[in-house]
Amino acid sequence: MRDNTTTRWRTLDVVIAAVIAVAFGVIFWAWGLLWRAVDPAFAFFPAGQAIMYGVWLVPAVLGGLVIRKPGAALFCEAVAATVSALLGAEWGGITIVQGLIQGLGAEVAFAAFRYRSFRLPTALLAGALTGLGAALFDFFVWNVDYALGSYRVPYALLTVVSAAAVAGAGGWALTRALAGTGVLDRFPAGRERAAI
Repeated sequence: MRDNTTTRWRTLDVVIAAVIAVAFGVIFWAWGLLWRAVDPAFAFFPAGQAIMYGVWLVPAVLGGLVIRKPGAALFCEAVAATVSALLGAEWGGITIVQGLIQGLGAEVAFAAFRYRSFRLPTALLAGALTGLGAALFDFFVWNVDYALGSYRVPYALLTVVSAAAVAGAGGWALTRALAGTGVLDRFPAGRERAAI
């Protein structure tokens, strides 16, 4: 009998993780352009722009939910960040470090359940912890010169909320939608669809 809980990555796992990461790396780059374009819309409350942050964190949660192996969340987020940096993201190479930190957040959530729980609450936790990693990085790197109470703290809280909603719930919904098409049939997420 084949052990479906193995932590060894198959070639297919690497390929799909890379596809997720590269696709989101392109999305990251485009999202950065949109982020700058909508700056004026948040002039009344600049920290509010963090509500858009969750898009940058989706591959960590999606990768973890689809691949379901140690390192998948970290791999997808870090490679996506690297691709966006290579495409010319305005934040440059430090984006790669940021991607590693963000990916670790989701990785911690999946590891906390020993890579055995991939339900909505786990996805929400993965999203929130990915957002926490992003918020802490921004708090101490990008936002250090901003006011604590009127910018840094609200920005950090909204980043976590956005990450839980967009990356967590959104990543979970995207996984279910992909499974419904049959493209994940060679993964546990796709087999769960077939069993329902």
